[in-house]
Amino acid sequence: MLVAILTVFPGGLGAVAMAQDGAGGSAPNRMDGVAWMNIRDSAGVQLADYTFVGARGSLLDPGATVVWTLIGLEFVGYMVIVTTAIWFIGYALSFAWLDLFAGALQGAVNAFADQLATPAVLITAVSIGAFFVAWFTVRGFHSKAVIQILTMLVVAVLGPLFLASPLAGALGSDGPLARGRDLGMAVAAGLNGADSRNPDQVLSTLQGDMADNFARRPVQVWNFGHIVDDRSACAAAWSAGMTAGDPERTQRELGACGDTAAVTSAHPHIGQIGTGLVLLVSAAVLLLFAVVLSLRLMRAALDAVYQAIMAVFGFVAGGFVYGPTQSFLIRNLVNSGIAAARMCAYTVFVGIYLVLLGNIFHQARGQVVAVIVIAAVVEIVAIFQMGRLSKSLTRGSTWAANRFALAIQGAPAGSGGTALGMGGAGGGRGSGGGSGMGTIASLAALNTVNASPLTAWLLGRTSNPLSPLAFGRMRNDRANIASAAARLESHRWRAMGRQNWRLLARQEAAAWGGIDTELGLNRALKHLDNNRVPAEMLPAVLLDAGASHERIHNHMRARQTRTDTRFRHPYGFPPLQKAVAAGNAVLNHAGTDAEMAFAAQAVSDADSLARHTLAPAPGARLDHAFIARVQQHWDSDRALRANIGPGEWDRVGRDTRTAIAHQLATEHLATARAYSDSPTAGRRGELAASLKRLSNLDHTLPEFGLDPWDL
Repeated sequence: MLVAILTVFPGGLGAVAMAQDGAGGSAPNRMDGVAWMNIRDSAGVQLADYTFVGARGSLLDPGATVVWTLIGLEFVGYMVIVTTAIWFIGYALSFAWLDLFAGALQGAVNAFADQLATPAVLITAVSIGAFFVAWFTVRGFHSKAVIQILTMLVVAVLGPLFLASPLAGALGSDGPLARGRDLGMAVAAGLNGADSRNPDQVLSTLQGDMADNFARRPVQVWNFGHIVDDRSACAAAWSAGMTAGDPERTQRELGACGDTAAVTSAHPHIGQIGTGLVLLVSAAVLLLFAVVLSLRLMRAALDAVYQAIMAVFGFVAGGFVYGPTQSFLIRNLVNSGIAAARMCAYTVFVGIYLVLLGNIFHQARGQVVAVIVIAAVVEIVAIFQMGRLSKSLTRGSTWAANRFALAIQGAPAGSGGTALGMGGAGGGRGSGGGSGMGTIASLAALNTVNASPLTAWLLGRTSNPLSPLAFGRMRNDRANIASAAARLESHRWRAMGRQNWRLLARQEAAAWGGIDTELGLNRALKHLDNNRVPAEMLPAVLLDAGASHERIHNHMRARQTRTDTRFRHPYGFPPLQKAVAAGNAVLNHAGTDAEMAFAAQAVSDADSLARHTLAPAPGARLDHAFIARVQQHWDSDRALRANIGPGEWDRVGRDTRTAIAHQLATEHLATARAYSDSPTAGRRGELAASLKRLSNLDHTLPEFGLDPWDL
């Protein structure tokens, strides 16, 4: 990927530049795409006229042709990048870009100031300022009152001078911004050994030095393997050949000046492709450095313009009013001065780096490729150092503005803190733009906007719109709001249902001795289950009714055991099956801690059997002889089957069978109650005998005939 970027992109630039060469008429090899930048080296040769000297191959030597083509594309791309980078720096320092809109901007700001600076506005602002003077005097703050008066007088004197042309300082040739640029250029010129202090000449000299270091010498080393300029005659010959755009003439004149090595090495080879890649990477870093520097220079100038525009409000009205508005005017004025300091600092910064790079190149003694790689590293470091310089200037600007504002607001000398209207710009370590606290403050402000109800209304009732889940939460909230009434109604219904369960449990338990008794608790559990109370809610309802955890556990265990062990035969009578299963469970759990719970379950199921078993109709004719025979043999299933056949069961009347069932159910209920009241061994035997009778008379097969519970 890197090889593709470093070959295809410069190759594309080279192809475009070569295509534009054919459209021009100045020189055969001139790159018109960058010729308009007019960047020249120290010998006066335009970088757009540079060409790569060497044999271009032929149809009989396709390998040399391919190598020449690749080198040519790399060369043109390299020259385009280097020329653009040098032009960027010069263009930013020349302020020519500011002239494009300076006139229109000055006219608009002057008209704005004339419209704003009316007598009514000035009188109103002075009246408000005078109120603060009176307030301080009444409160006994005489020093603050004097400072406020002096501040108003200074604003009143300087205001007309500033409002006559608000942008004169920012855009004028004698303004602090231009003065800062000129001072920086003078320092840079002195660092580079130039005698002239004319900004245009200094700028031309700086660009010439950069052209020598990044274009002329690297191209000579790339082309010939050494620096041709070491011989003055050869330097003039090479310059003349480049200006003429004639590679053959360049070779001849280099041979004439005695540089036979340059003539013999002017044959493209594979190694030069690699050298071109290295130079392209270095040129890309140079371009990045130039763009960063140019943007910072332009931003400093535009910041000065912005601060001047904001100062219009201060000189018209804000400067007369004590507090944040005066601090705002002070900040504008200080930042305007810092903008000039920035311009000077950045220009000196460039000068120092050019001196460093120039000395490195001079000390290289022909090792230009190695040095240009080192220069790329130096430029990367310079980019980061320039950022640190910018943050330092910003912190200094904020600190100075805060100190001036504190002085005007009457703060004691040497006191810290933050002046009114300066926000968090106390001038400490965390103050100023670009600091960590500034970032935190920006994030806090962004979070405040994000959490604002006004933001939510503006973005379609979406709370916290910057959250990645904002729109999903918005749809969820709307659905919740739409269903709120239904959910509230459901909640009320469930509350009434729970209240009904609670009353049901207490009512049913009271009928059988209360929730504190085993029979009462089992009765409550039975009716809650019959009313389809969810199983997970049963313990909670019973606890609320007054039962303990242990007793609830035992009774639920007894009920579940009866349910799991009852005989489920399609021809059986369910209440009878439950009563038999509950009674057998009592016998199986005798002597355990849950015995009484099982006994209560047996009583409950026996009661259910008695209630669901029909009694014979009043005045019904019963077959007492048949009843006596059944009673004689009902303790043994074999004797019962042997003495009473299925036909007899079918022929006997329903009332007779019902009478037998009613007697068994009633007696079983009495037996179960007796055991629950007094769980002795004798009562347990009676319960077992009653269970046997119920089982013997439960005909589970149609072949046995009708049983007492069949209607």
